[in-house]
Amino acid sequence: MTGDWVKVNPNYQSPIINYQLSIINYQTNLMADWLEHSVQVEVEAPIELVWGLWSDLEQMPNWMKWIDSVKISPDDPEISLWKLSTGGLEFTWKSRILKTISHQIIQWESVDGLPNQGAIRFYDRHAGGSIVKMTISYAIPGFLGKLMDNLFLGKVVESTIQADLERFREYAMNAKGDG
Repeated sequence: MTGDWVKVNPNYQSPIINYQLSIINYQTNLMADWLEHSVQVEVEAPIELVWGLWSDLEQMPNWMKWIDSVKISPDDPEISLWKLSTGGLEFTWKSRILKTISHQIIQWESVDGLPNQGAIRFYDRHAGGSIVKMTISYAIPGFLGKLMDNLFLGKVVESTIQADLERFREYAMNAKGDG
């Protein structure tokens, strides 16, 4: 697998980003570090509603800031095509659902493109509330990963996915009719 999963917006000029992209265009998993982040949010909505909203993957751009699109493969509903855009960069990947337990977990891994994996876990609070916990891991070149994670990348990713979960809470509350 080569680095054709990352593109730079032609109107965006940054020598640092272009240098990083030349480094990122490497064969996946060779000398790569996996960075992992977990965040969670409590949603005052029943687990059935929360599960139903989240398990409709094509709706994720409604609450995930960096996700431009998710398309389920017509040939295999366990395969989805993802597109992420941020800061003039565009990433694409194909994911496969590894495990689904209704109202409990959706686990995935990328099978092509941007290397990532993770799980969304759902916890029923029984009083009409739910907890949604997201854990995501992604691979970046080893030497660059430690530097970027310590400096800013980890904080940016974690704060972004936390904000995504908070947007999901609002989305669920609107769907419930309490928004």
